Amino acid sequence: MEAHNFNIPRLILIVVQFLLLITTSLAGKVPAIIVFGDSSVDAGNNNQISTLLKSNFEPYGRDFYDKRPTGRFCNGRIPPDFISEAFGLRPFVPAYLDPMYKISDFAGGVCFASAGTGYDNATSDVLNVLPLWKEVENYKDYQKKLEAYAGNRKAKYIIEESLYLISVGTNDFLENYYSMQSKRASQYTIEQFQGFLLQIAEKFVKQIYDLGARKISLTGLPPMGCLPLERATNYIRGNGDGCNEKYNEVATHFNGMLKGLVQKLNEEFPGIRVVFADTYDLILQMIKNPSSFGFEVAGIACCGTGLFEMSYLCDKLNPFTCTDANKYVFWDSFHLTEKTNLIITNFLMKNVLAEFL
Repeated sequence: MEAHNFNIPRLILIVVQFLLLITTSLAGKVPAIIVFGDSSVDAGNNNQISTLLKSNFEPYGRDFYDKRPTGRFCNGRIPPDFISEAFGLRPFVPAYLDPMYKISDFAGGVCFASAGTGYDNATSDVLNVLPLWKEVENYKDYQKKLEAYAGNRKAKYIIEESLYLISVGTNDFLENYYSMQSKRASQYTIEQFQGFLLQIAEKFVKQIYDLGARKISLTGLPPMGCLPLERATNYIRGNGDGCNEKYNEVATHFNGMLKGLVQKLNEEFPGIRVVFADTYDLILQMIKNPSSFGFEVAGIACCGTGLFEMSYLCDKLNPFTCTDANKYVFWDSFHLTEKTNLIITNFLMKNVLAEFL
């Protein structure tokens, strides 16, 4: 009996050392998560710029740490946060423009994303948010600060070994091309516009490759015709309360083009490893059959009436906001709940990002 008691602390120590070894191993392979994109991955950069597209107020963030609204368009964490944790890093990725954090914090992961942006500069102009080229400028600024903080050798290691998450494109269609006052719709057919965006996507990946990025995950479009906002708009137009299938067809077609781009990039650039994070089918499954994922509601969102509310329309004064976001696929009319984000992350870690572990 005494021998057993003596060995229990030692056993616990061995287990702790083993867990630390695993965590250190994961963190060593990917020292940081670096994020570019739109509201699907923005950790709060829009808080610091002059735009109406913000979410740094309740009920956003009500399930985040300390129930704090950070500027994430969610009730809790978003995919980069979960991905960072899955790689043995911090359980969240801070926004680069957030004054709460310093370069010492950003060395382990940083987000440059801006809600409302797109591949096309005209998309960022709609709501006066950071265009993709500005995200790259901020990344260059980060590199200089990282070199000053960590030294050239360590900074080079972080830049080259980090995992880069890119999630952008939905706004190019919904906020830009298909908007009432779209100039792009008069300039391009939808097929031409997709080709235009693809060229920008390729140029963007080449830019960050030239700056040192090697491990890259390029996220495809979701079934954007099934967002609560689009379903509600579809209903108003007299097309029923189902998904806008035209928008979904565009999303699947563009995703096919992005897959081709990923293959091309991997063939052309030495040392690069680009993967395509295709979440379209998974999200569509959650929308079509929510109960199989533990959800109760997929047609409308948790916040407000669940039809049109987003950003300032989704505030704590709205009496209709649901009490349990875990029952909903969508948090607001455009964005997913924390539970949905976790399901997506688990899928990506198993099927797409595992090769970087």
